[in-house]
Order: sequence, then C-alpha cells, then structure tokens
Amino acid sequence: MPKGFFDCGRSLLERLLRSECQTCFLAKWKNELTDEQQILQLFEDGDRALIAADAAELSRIFADDYVQCDESGRASTKSDVIENLSSGKIRYVSMVSIGRRIRVLRDDVAIVHGSEVDTVEKGGTRFPVRYVYLDVVMRRNGKWQIVASQLAKASEAGLPNHP
Repeated sequence: MPKGFFDCGRSLLERLLRSECQTCFLAKWKNELTDEQQILQLFEDGDRALIAADAAELSRIFADDYVQCDESGRASTKSDVIENLSSGKIRYVSMVSIGRRIRVLRDDVAIVHGSEVDTVEKGGTRFPVRYVYLDVVMRRNGKWQIVASQLAKASEAGLPNHP
C-alpha cells in the first residue's frame, strides 16, 4: 500500500461523517434507513411509478386494501388506480411534490401530507392539476405501504412554497 493510503481514507471518512448528510451516510453505510427515509423513498418511488405507469411497482407501493378518495369524494381502489394508468385512461406527464411532510405516529403508522403540481393527460388533453393530499402509511411485514389517500383541489395561492 502507498504511504498515507489509510490516512487519506480516514480523512475522507471523517469529512463524510462531519457532513450535513451524516445521518444519511451512516444509515446507508449500515444499510439502515430511518422510518422517515424509508417513507420518503416510498413516495419518490411512487412518483416515478405513476409517471411510468409501472403496475408492478405500484402494486408494491399501494397496500392491497388501498383506497383513494379524490376531490369529488369518489373512492378508487388499488386495482382502479393501476387499471386507469395501465390502460392509458389517465397519464401523469410530470409531478412536482411541494411541502411533503412525514409524521411517524407509531412504529407502524405514519401520515404524509403535502401538495403536488402535476401535468396530467386524459382523453388526449393535457392539463395541470394542483392538489393537497393526506396519505396514511402502514408498515406491514416490515415494509411501508400506502393504505389510504385523500385528495383535495388547491388553488395556486393555497399551495405551500417549495421546500
């Protein structure tokens, strides 16, 4: 080994440990993520899966008993949501999450609330959709899943600023 090899490595490790992302670095190094990090990853994966209409990924993210109530009060199941995306009836062109907040209530229950500004395509027409949401997330068999969602339309003025 070249002289100073381990000193260089130790220096790099010390810098990483002192960095702002110390918790993330240690969690990844230990292959552990906090509940909040796991839930955030779940939602980021969900955004990508909705845009890609990835049925397999959405099946992992949404619990089998998932229910979504939209702004008109209409309830949709996990199967309904996946079918609408898979068939092309609805397509998410882009999604921008704003002000997402994760609150872990117990070791197996959390709520996530925030807002989104999305571009949606339906019936060949693209349009922006702005809404606020409240999701219930549960840990089942060691994995977090979304079990319920409540959506409400939001005006531009009603949306929080970007984090």
